[in-house]
Amino acid sequence: MVRPNATADITDRNDVALPEWFFALMSVVDRNDYLGYIRDRYWFGFVIGLATVALHVFGGLLMANDRKLGYKFGIAAAFSPFVLRYWALSDLASRAGGQLSVYSKISGGNTTSLIFEIALCALLLHTQSRSHQRIWYR
Repeated sequence: MVRPNATADITDRNDVALPEWFFALMSVVDRNDYLGYIRDRYWFGFVIGLATVALHVFGGLLMANDRKLGYKFGIAAAFSPFVLRYWALSDLASRAGGQLSVYSKISGGNTTSLIFEIALCALLLHTQSRSHQRIWYR
């Protein structure tokens, strides 16, 4: 069966190209989060957001391929939410003239997310994980 517009130009389709889709998703996801604040506040914030995503992607990819660099990227990616959230919320509190506790700066007020982030860091730094990467990763 032939559809009526089967010969339509490919530019008439409503599909979004992969790079545009990726950056559109990034824009939606981190607009109201600490990465969105850093991106809006500093001129290099977008690069920091992309670097954070790249750490997660390449950390997982390289660890899946047994590379030591992937383990290091994975550790950096696991600790990046703590560092970036602390930086963003400290800057926001100082600009607004308010005070935030250290717990609020590190957790962002979301205890459930904090528990999973701490678990990820703990599992990556566990002695068995470290010995596994030391023995098997190239």
